[in-house]
Amino acid sequence: MESMITEYKISDGELDISISIIRSKRKSIGLEVRPDGCVLARIPARLSDRELKKFLDGHKEWVFQKKKLLEDRQKSRETSSALPVRELTPEDMEKIKAKFLERVQYFSGLMEVTYGKVTIRSQKTRWGSCSGKGNLNFNYQLYYLPEKLLDYVVVHELAHRIHMNHSPAFWKEVEKYCPDHKECRRKLRAVEIG
Repeated sequence: MESMITEYKISDGELDISISIIRSKRKSIGLEVRPDGCVLARIPARLSDRELKKFLDGHKEWVFQKKKLLEDRQKSRETSSALPVRELTPEDMEKIKAKFLERVQYFSGLMEVTYGKVTIRSQKTRWGSCSGKGNLNFNYQLYYLPEKLLDYVVVHELAHRIHMNHSPAFWKEVEKYCPDHKECRRKLRAVEIG
């Protein structure tokens, strides 16, 4: 049996893009541009190379558009300009924690909710979290962002003390104390957590 291709290159004249081919028991072709820029084609095991090439050439424009979108988004992402956590002194960490405690105390009073421990962490994927026991975790990098964004995350996590989900009732609660929460979310999404 002839060996089937595991990679296929497409070109727009200036740029070459390599597409990794993954064969499986699936019935349809799936094409994906991953956040890291890799392009994958998941295809039925029995699909011939001729049919595969025809499909990929037909979707060439889509792949190039997706790659461009991804690159533009990465260029426009901001950073929190936070110092790397390893460069922070114990005094810096105390100052950061004091800021969070002050905002948590302020909003928990307004919202009439209780909370457990407040922990400041260097998280890679989230700005904050609230455990079932009411313990709050916050990403230290929020300290380096505009206070409005820090307040939004504090309100968001404290609202979980009333609704442990993201239901319409939860968002109504957030909106009471942070009317521009949608704008805050949009801004936070544009910041690279590093």
